[in-house]
Amino acid sequence: MANERGSRPQGGRSGRPAQGGAKKGAGGARPQRRGDWKRPADKQAPRSAEQAVYDGPPLPEDVTGRELDRAITAQLKGLPEKLAARVARHLAAAGLLVDSDPETAYQHTLAARARAPRLAVVREAAGEAAYAAGHYAEALAELRAAKRMNGATAYLPIMADCHRALGNPTRALELAKSPSVASFSADAKAEMTLVEAGARRDLGQLDAALRVLENAPLTSKSREAWVVRLRYAYADALVAAGREKDALAWFHRTHAIDAEEITDAAARADDLERRLDES
Repeated sequence: MANERGSRPQGGRSGRPAQGGAKKGAGGARPQRRGDWKRPADKQAPRSAEQAVYDGPPLPEDVTGRELDRAITAQLKGLPEKLAARVARHLAAAGLLVDSDPETAYQHTLAARARAPRLAVVREAAGEAAYAAGHYAEALAELRAAKRMNGATAYLPIMADCHRALGNPTRALELAKSPSVASFSADAKAEMTLVEAGARRDLGQLDAALRVLENAPLTSKSREAWVVRLRYAYADALVAAGREKDALAWFHRTHAIDAEEITDAAARADDLERRLDES
């Protein structure tokens, strides 16, 4: 894509009067040229769905594209400068909105994809935003495309969870057993563990889900979010298995390191304590 839509000059050959246009007369009026007249906004045809996607949501004026990580901007350098700047702004806007307004973030990534569909970083962003917005089939397609382009395996936990959301836990388990998982960072391994345990529960294999979680570093001294989430998932599985006293202990252990309150472990513990007192 050499130019962005709308970058080509509008109208006919320079200097050619429009049909019916008046020639220059004594009053000094210049001939009307093609492109001088623009249809009023209320008379313009509505944008097609494709045009709406290409345009994307309005870009905040304070988003310049310089907010992106250098590794991302480096991948945009093969694009023409003006096009790269527009794609960068859409990606930056998506990054800012993905937590608070994932649907709009996704639309920004679609606008970037419409302009640069052959860049893995763009397809990755579209996949992650689609996942955040709950468009699991689209997320899976985008992340598959990114993986084909750059061979990266970091997307596997999200891809596996997309399979779960689409009702295919068996395929999620296949991805969880990928050899590349062994070389994942601790937090990425935790993400795959959570997906694998969830897939086992989807299949009604609660004992297997508990074993998956018990093989994870539940007793790690780290207070990072991935440890919090592992402990919470284990406590929740224990509740499902009817082991409420064990679950209570693990909800307390979760709450003890959940400084950011990313889970409702404290509330779950309180509820369990009331139930156990009443029994």
